[in-house]
Amino acid sequence: MTTRGFLLGKFMPPHAGHLHCAEVGRARCDEMTVLVCSHDAEPIDGCLRAEWMRACLTAPGYRVVHMHRDIPQAPEDHPDFWPIWRAAIAEHHPEPIDWVFGSEAYVHRLAAEVGARPFPVDPERRVVPVSASAIRADPSAHWGHVPSPVRSFFQRRVVLLGAESTGKTTLSEALASDQGAVPVPEYGRDYDALFRHGQTWEADDFAAIVDGHAALATAVAMRGGPMVIEDTDAIQTLVWAEALLGSVPKELVAQAQSLAGEGRKTYLLLDHATPWHDDGTRHFPDPARRAWFTERLEAWLEAFGADWHRISGPDWAARAAAARSALGCA
Repeated sequence: MTTRGFLLGKFMPPHAGHLHCAEVGRARCDEMTVLVCSHDAEPIDGCLRAEWMRACLTAPGYRVVHMHRDIPQAPEDHPDFWPIWRAAIAEHHPEPIDWVFGSEAYVHRLAAEVGARPFPVDPERRVVPVSASAIRADPSAHWGHVPSPVRSFFQRRVVLLGAESTGKTTLSEALASDQGAVPVPEYGRDYDALFRHGQTWEADDFAAIVDGHAALATAVAMRGGPMVIEDTDAIQTLVWAEALLGSVPKELVAQAQSLAGEGRKTYLLLDHATPWHDDGTRHFPDPARRAWFTERLEAWLEAFGADWHRISGPDWAARAAAARSALGCA
């Protein structure tokens, strides 16, 4: 005989405690349904929360259902609170429910309303000492309880841009080290070394670089901490396309603008007034060309309405100090 478990919540956002409840339910039952409940007046989109839960609960036996509906949120809100919720649950879970799981006190009444048995899970939050409200208030303090699919929503992404030989890689490694991490590497540099060797660039190459770097950044972010450091991104690629092709494909501009607007992203534009060091892969030692590169980066940052800071200084230590100050990490 199939046993069915049930868990409902706002999951705003999902955290390790929610997943613990679901995992206990799946261990106890053959089928475990998670109902993600949302309404209009909430700070995190309900469809996104449902996507997160599906990404977190991928093993066989889980089912994640989303209900977006403006119905009473507490018994004192409406005299028919429980009949309203009983009907809503039956609509989304018409099968009999055997067990209702949850860490809140209402799990007992909810189970009685749907004809099931209650299974309180960690009601005193000893196993997983966290709440969704605590994560929303201070994600960094509870980062270990934020599941990988959810992390990018709360992360601060810091991207370093600049002309060649301005210290992007050096500074990105220093800033990432502050976080006990490694930076997202510059994919375009590897792409050039593998496929182009500095020659015969085409528009498709720059689209491939944008896609490749975005994939690297996404993967690093899922395992990363509250701050992710990137050594360049699509805006840098736009300027390289302009420098090497003489123009920028419209599709690349649209893609870069979309990526620049994702999440909490801060750009650090490194000034070109630095010594030139030729590492064998660089193109433009001319000071005027380096100044042009900086001007074009600034123009794209302004065009996209990005949050950005210019970083300058007489040496690397001064630039690192200026970067940390701009990020509030000094």
